[in-house]
Amino acid sequence: MTYQAEAPTPTVIKFGTDGWRARTADEYTFENVRRCADGVARYVAGRGEQAKGVVIAHDRRFASEHFAQAAAEVLLAYDIPVAFSRGAVPTQMSSYEVVQRGAAAGVVITASHNPWTDNGFKVKAPTGAAGGAEMLAGIEAGIAANAGTGIPRRPFADAEAAGLVEWYDPYPGYEQYVRRTLDLDYLRAADASVLVEPLYGAGSGWIPRLLAGGRIRVTEIHGERNPYFGGVNPEPIRPHVDEALARIAGGGFDIGLLLDGDADRAGAADERGVFLHQLEVTGLLMYYLAEHRQMRDPVVVSVNNTSTAFTLGKHFGIDVHEVPVGFKFIGPRMIETGAMMGAEESGGFGFGMHLPERDGIYADLLLLDLFLRERERGNSPVSRAVELFHEVAGPSCYRRIDVHVERALYDGVKQRLLVDLAATPPTSLAGEPIVRTQALNTRDGFKWFLADGSWLLVRASGTEPLVRVYTEASTPALRDELVVTGERIVRGG
Repeated sequence: MTYQAEAPTPTVIKFGTDGWRARTADEYTFENVRRCADGVARYVAGRGEQAKGVVIAHDRRFASEHFAQAAAEVLLAYDIPVAFSRGAVPTQMSSYEVVQRGAAAGVVITASHNPWTDNGFKVKAPTGAAGGAEMLAGIEAGIAANAGTGIPRRPFADAEAAGLVEWYDPYPGYEQYVRRTLDLDYLRAADASVLVEPLYGAGSGWIPRLLAGGRIRVTEIHGERNPYFGGVNPEPIRPHVDEALARIAGGGFDIGLLLDGDADRAGAADERGVFLHQLEVTGLLMYYLAEHRQMRDPVVVSVNNTSTAFTLGKHFGIDVHEVPVGFKFIGPRMIETGAMMGAEESGGFGFGMHLPERDGIYADLLLLDLFLRERERGNSPVSRAVELFHEVAGPSCYRRIDVHVERALYDGVKQRLLVDLAATPPTSLAGEPIVRTQALNTRDGFKWFLADGSWLLVRASGTEPLVRVYTEASTPALRDELVVTGERIVRGG
């Protein structure tokens, strides 16, 4: 017996905090990538900016180069020239190319730090920043309009022969761009040993190449392409970087520098192989810019990032702006305020003197510069420099967990968390009274503060049936208690 399958409903494509992502061969198909590209093409054409062209890049995931070419063929059908990367490149290289070329937009085929089963579609604004809310709304409108319709395409080879495709290698220009704001020769000359962990991603080879030719010793692991990412998520946090941490703990290294799958997120470890968590790195980078670069421009942080940014802001006289989660909020606010740095909880850092978009490679190089300059002051090894930093910035005991919920129950969980909690909020956490409650601007969660500055944030995902629980506390014990309390709140216990 055979059954007549129902005609598939076109996928509803919405851009989250960092583009659109989905499971490859399920919702992430060539047809849906073409629909996304059609949305970008309609947006660019609607603004009369076809001649400016669009920059296209891709990561090392399964078939990413083929998805990128499919996207290019749609843009080319609208007579929009494309600059196409020679091989996989870090996401921020597309931002760099967009800015250098004055392009109308950038498209990156990547799912960043997501599991190997996924892929994604990111959009860059002409500023190099992540596409903002207005830009993405226009693109989403175009995608909604093309659901179930034929998407125009122009064969890539045909367009290339017509001169509408330019292949680019961003490395030479990027190295010169970095040299504007960072002394690479100083880093290269250092008597130091560095372990680099790119997690098989598009950032492989970049830091060793940028630091080559001097005294510094750079060892990179997991530099080969592996779309399975060795069985871990390509996110530069524990437990995914535990192998790198163990290598460092074995001795012989002064610092570890970590990257995610598309190299737009950064991480670090000290000489003992102790992981420096993302909120800690936010504070360290802000401290570096203020203390060692004498910069006093504003800093932008996401609502789930570290409170030490505000402590450092008071210490150095720096304005700190807090925005919702996602670089689509951070980047535009950086531009608006002339910020020197923007930082999100997940390890994404952008810099006003560089790019208003995340660049894990540049952030890692700044961390290396920080610890070398601290060493010149007698503050070494890295673990000692971090201890001294906390004497200025205060403690930062951080943890995040994802509480997964059955999809059928998720609407009820969100009702309880986002509506019922607003009416009857908790008055204490871990036995301590709540002194301030902050409803998130995005209406997807709450943040509660204790008297010593410790906080707990509960935030419902808009794309997956899960609730994220974040906390930053004054002690490890309080951190662990707050995490347990947060999970209890989510589960209704």
